[in-house]
Amino acid sequence: MRRLGTFTTLIALLALASLTGGARAEQPPAAPVALDRVVVRWHAPETGGVRRPQFIFERELAFEARIEALADPDAEPGLYRDRHIRAALDRHIAEALLASLPISPAPTSTEVAQRAEAARISLEQRARGRARLLAAAAAEGVSSDELDAMLRRRARASLYLDRMVAPMLEPSDFELKIALRSGATPFKDQRYEDVAAALKRWYVGQRLAQALDAYYQNARTRVSISIVPVR
Repeated sequence: MRRLGTFTTLIALLALASLTGGARAEQPPAAPVALDRVVVRWHAPETGGVRRPQFIFERELAFEARIEALADPDAEPGLYRDRHIRAALDRHIAEALLASLPISPAPTSTEVAQRAEAARISLEQRARGRARLLAAAAAEGVSSDELDAMLRRRARASLYLDRMVAPMLEPSDFELKIALRSGATPFKDQRYEDVAAALKRWYVGQRLAQALDAYYQNARTRVSISIVPVR
């Protein structure tokens, strides 16, 4: 059992339903097994208020917490803690809020697809490799379609921030070179020409994360969150 400090209730809700109850021939048929369940219910004015509650399922939140742990240099390999679940929950809600807001001009399906692919590459970078990202998805039973839905949510959120808050998806070479010279990136002491593409993904990811956090801090008072107990 993971030790999760003050976040025990939510962690308990993230435990996967047991799949070990196969029936023997001489036993009555096994009861239906829950493959997933809602662990968080929330609503906000941006998403339609109390009449249109939003739901987060245990597998997707556990998967997102795994990603937070993979991106955390201080995390124990293979484990996620209360701070990772809290960060995953905050990010999930912030992205869902932003993805629900109108964008002007409205992005085309091609633009959303391009941003979703950029989000996939950025996610692989945060997880420190495509193999680790796929392993995290497999560990929580997250399908490719579910991962795609998450990436589209991130794509729409990033497009909103870029077009309605401040441009941040296409930094200039000048900005990237300043960031590289600062020594605060993972590419310290490397030539700009050799790391430009990876540096851009990292830099954009950092700016989006900061903008997401700032938006959510302002929106937090409008968001009502309920932990759904196990029945």
